[in-house]
Amino acid sequence: RVAQQNMPPHRHRRRHTGGRATPAGHITRGGNMNKASWVFNLNGDARGILRTLAPGVDANIFPGEKVMLSVVTIAPHAKGSVHAHPEEQWGVLLEGKCTRIQGGEAIECSAGDFWYTPGGVMHGIVGGEAPARVLDIFSPPREEYKRAEIGRAHV
Repeated sequence: RVAQQNMPPHRHRRRHTGGRATPAGHITRGGNMNKASWVFNLNGDARGILRTLAPGVDANIFPGEKVMLSVVTIAPHAKGSVHAHPEEQWGVLLEGKCTRIQGGEAIECSAGDFWYTPGGVMHGIVGGEAPARVLDIFSPPREEYKRAEIGRAHV
């Protein structure tokens, strides 16, 4: 419990395979790197909830009490279904290129571009020639994404 004291209450029940807790409340990873339990990493942090959203579109999800982060990897030419949900969403293209579809428009995006999607607006994504990574931010957290599953939840 010491290592998890600064995490939102629902995170206490999540699996933790990214390292071991030390008496000082730190998590050790890779044998020589110490980080506090409230520090996460965009590169495959094992404390996230894994979810396949579509073939070639996989997410590592980190829910908080009022906000949720999702690190999404998109294989070349993979297509996320066009959908809508009531939560608002921000997305940041961390790596690669993609086509962002929103409100009937298809916009070519490259690393560093980011977008805002109000709740209820139809949107989706198509991967480019190389793999891409997106950081999605939802508010409030998507309840259906708080569990590992295959497939995008239908709203």
